[in-house]
Amino acid sequence: MTYQSFNPATGKLLKTFDDLTDAQLETKLAAAAACFETWRHTPYAERAVIIEKAAMLVHDRVEELARTMTLEMGKRIDEARGEVEFSAQILSYYAKNAERFLADTDLNPTTGEGHMESSPIGVVFGVEPWNFPYYQLARVAGPHLMAGNTLVIKHAGCVPQCAIAFEKLLLDAGAPVGLYTNLLISHAQSDRVVDDPRIKGVALTGSVAAGRSIAARAGQNLKPSSMELGGSDAFIVLEDADMEHTIKWAVWGRMYNTGQTCCAAKRFIVVETLADTFIAKFQAALGALKAGDPLDEKTTLGPLSSESALTDILKQVDVAVTHGAKVLIGGKRVDRPGSYMQPTILTDVKPGNPAFRDEFFGPVAMIFRVKDEEEAIALANDSDFGLGGSVFTKDVARGKRVASRIDTGMMFINNISWSDAELPFGGIKNSGYGRELGDMGIQAFVNKKLVRYVVADAPF
Repeated sequence: MTYQSFNPATGKLLKTFDDLTDAQLETKLAAAAACFETWRHTPYAERAVIIEKAAMLVHDRVEELARTMTLEMGKRIDEARGEVEFSAQILSYYAKNAERFLADTDLNPTTGEGHMESSPIGVVFGVEPWNFPYYQLARVAGPHLMAGNTLVIKHAGCVPQCAIAFEKLLLDAGAPVGLYTNLLISHAQSDRVVDDPRIKGVALTGSVAAGRSIAARAGQNLKPSSMELGGSDAFIVLEDADMEHTIKWAVWGRMYNTGQTCCAAKRFIVVETLADTFIAKFQAALGALKAGDPLDEKTTLGPLSSESALTDILKQVDVAVTHGAKVLIGGKRVDRPGSYMQPTILTDVKPGNPAFRDEFFGPVAMIFRVKDEEEAIALANDSDFGLGGSVFTKDVARGKRVASRIDTGMMFINNISWSDAELPFGGIKNSGYGRELGDMGIQAFVNKKLVRYVVADAPF
């Protein structure tokens, strides 16, 4: 069964859902295509009424939505509330700004007149992951619905109740049937959706393997796509870093969402002169985290999203150790019910170790010692991923110079403030392509049409 809701804090099954039949899927795709023919001509102001209303409903239902998220994928309740509120902000942001972002742009050619205009392309298919069950949906719904497209979404199999709740929000906000449609479908059905001629674009957030598969299929169908995939972000600590400030961000950057974040700090690259101090403080801070009920606000260590997520990362640690890595702390599951893992630090991870190239999607930090800034930059860039990264130094100008030399889609100086609605989010290399959020986030699935007028005779 594709859609099963387990509580990872207890291991108990909450609810199961049947996949759509092929006939039901066809009905939903037809409704999305039909809705587009009306929605594409709906003025921005009328679209904004629905999307802004959805944002208000998200805000009003924060406790209900957050609790559902915590029960389904284990996110600590305070983090869950924060995600819900951020989702509301994203929807509101695009309701307010979409018309400005997609306004005609004058080109001023040497002769005549010309401009670029933006128009929606049709039904967009989104494939979204479990680690941010509402935020991932909001950051495609906000821009692409306001742009005039309609959406059909395949959410992750372990968060069906979150997926259903988000669709209900749009309907309760007055969305017409077919504007935003949740699809409880199998992987085989998902492939057929990509192939369907009514689908005009594909947006995926997920693993590298999923990205390769879906991007290839979209490419075969000559459909535009955006891919937000994994990461192994560097957290660079230079010799002039403010240590107390840096440690707080190091803990948050690795342990937020129990480390299940594509742009989390994963490779800690520390200049040798500070390495011993950094390691001691970081180890103490991680060791102080206590596993508990994620619905309890006092809990500082939540579970991983599922038992399979836990067993997979434990295997990764074992492979890393087999290839020479050393476990400084952790490396095991927590002795309690649920899918909990000890915060873990690995050292001595050499280039031949699979861990050197892999992404650890959970509470596992790798620490690397380097002699200076140049070696830190070289090591940060020695990665198959290129999503984000950070550098910590008291010299902001130096931080900017280092940031400019790191091959990623995003860099942060003395912080890891990954997402604001206004800031484009995305990466390069195996971390994918395209950008979400900000002005760039609404441009992925619109037709950029040149319109030119000139008084001229034909050349012959």
